[in-house]
Amino acid sequence: MFVAVFLWLVTIVLFVLYLFQLHMKWYMVPWPLVLMVFNMGATVLYITAFITCSASVEQTSLKGTRPYNQRAAASFFACLVMIAYGLSAFFSFQAWRGVGSNAATSQMAGGYA
Repeated sequence: MFVAVFLWLVTIVLFVLYLFQLHMKWYMVPWPLVLMVFNMGATVLYITAFITCSASVEQTSLKGTRPYNQRAAASFFACLVMIAYGLSAFFSFQAWRGVGSNAATSQMAGGYA
């Protein structure tokens, strides 16, 4: 529960910073790096939450009972959020690394000059 609530609050704070473009006022902060570290940390924390939730689902309990359904649903949604933060970490890494070039852009950018 700590992982979900804490990361939800931090995500809301970062969303508000970007929504009102407050990150432009703090230009000395490397925002792509901050977002990449946050998303990687969130992914790792959600991996641990997913594994803990999945391990707490008792295989011997009756399927369809309330505790089984709650733990199975928590495991499923922790996995979904873990994937979402993982993808966000990947895209944050791409933004931090920069646009870069690939084979097509290097050919068009005058690679033969």
